[in-house]
Amino acid sequence: MTEILLTDQDVKVIVFQLNEKEYAIPVNEVKSIEKLQHITRVPKAANYVKGVINLRGVVTPIIDLRKRFGLEDDSYTDNTRVIIVSAEELEVGLIVDAANDVLDIPANAIEPQPDVVGSVESEYINGVAKLERRLLIMLNLSKVLKPTKE
Repeated sequence: MTEILLTDQDVKVIVFQLNEKEYAIPVNEVKSIEKLQHITRVPKAANYVKGVINLRGVVTPIIDLRKRFGLEDDSYTDNTRVIIVSAEELEVGLIVDAANDVLDIPANAIEPQPDVVGSVESEYINGVAKLERRLLIMLNLSKVLKPTKE
């Protein structure tokens, strides 16, 4: 694998799709991208926690990002992926519709989170990256992984 040298101004991200929007997570927070596998349900877990998987000997909790963001459910497909992320000493899997891009984003292409009235997702957004014809929503993983009261 060829290592790409980045300037201090670039951010290398994993791009994934959720409800036909593109989101991005810094690659240094991503451990791996896995195909969807059997998930063991955990009783009395939050509704967005699908359960746990045994990933190479490590029990990893799995979060359905659609439910976490309050989006409508959709069936899983062959493109559905589990992105294993690590933030604040937590290792968690995020179920997304698809994940297939790695991009270098210049820091000056990232703008602060827009003020979106009534958007549940807005609290989970760090900013928006504008790239030619694409808008990437930069996730704030520490807020996404922070437990909520139900």
